[in-house]
Amino acid sequence: QVHLVESGGGSVQAGGSLRLSCAVSGHTFQSYCMGWFRQAPEKEREGVAFIDNTGSTGYISSVKGRFTVSQDYVKNTLYLQMNSLKPEDTGIYYCAARRCDADYWDGWGQGIQVTVSS
Repeated sequence: QVHLVESGGGSVQAGGSLRLSCAVSGHTFQSYCMGWFRQAPEKEREGVAFIDNTGSTGYISSVKGRFTVSQDYVKNTLYLQMNSLKPEDTGIYYCAARRCDADYWDGWGQGIQVTVSS
């Protein structure tokens, strides 16, 4: 069973940086695709950044050039480096996992708050 635990959230002023971490257990990156999602107040959850088991990445347009997703195979940890943060980046961030041959996300972290003030 996939188990995911996020850390590294907090409050920062606009223009600042944060790095989120997601400790992964129960599977390896070799067979799983990973993602970061976020949910802003009164908005639906949206996918932010993705990385597959080959290391290929994808981002929503609003974070391209500012966010970087990566994974450490030794530490079995997923990261999201967030730079040039904007108030609209505020929300609860979740890491998620799915088998790369599946079309549904079957593992979710508990979520962590990121607050960006202007």
